[in-house]
Amino acid sequence: MVQSQGPRSLTIGQLATGANVGVETVRFYQRRGLLPTPTRESGIRRYGGDDLRRLRFIRQAQTAGFTLQEINELLDLDAGEDRSRARELARSRIKALDEKIAGLQRARDALRRLARECRDGGSGPCPILTSFET
Repeated sequence: MVQSQGPRSLTIGQLATGANVGVETVRFYQRRGLLPTPTRESGIRRYGGDDLRRLRFIRQAQTAGFTLQEINELLDLDAGEDRSRARELARSRIKALDEKIAGLQRARDALRRLARECRDGGSGPCPILTSFET
């Protein structure tokens, strides 16, 4: 993700559109130090292809579940080519996702059980509704 200062012709709106994010998202990433803020040229900040690639990288890493702090580290690692640390971060993210998936599966199984117990013609209050009261 090394920045090679190519032509800077994109406005912030064009950059945001190119990465399928909002302008405020670009500004947020700039405030967090994930995306550089270019200097103004004739009163307008101009972005280049490297900025667009970096912004897309950030969004894809977020989609994969990385935190902004982890993404910042991944961006730093890219320049140093520290594969072992990048792999360690990915494995940690996989473990967290596996734990989340297991939790979602437990929730789904519990809800399925409650849905079976709340069949038409049963007596008393619906188990689904009473389970959420506590």
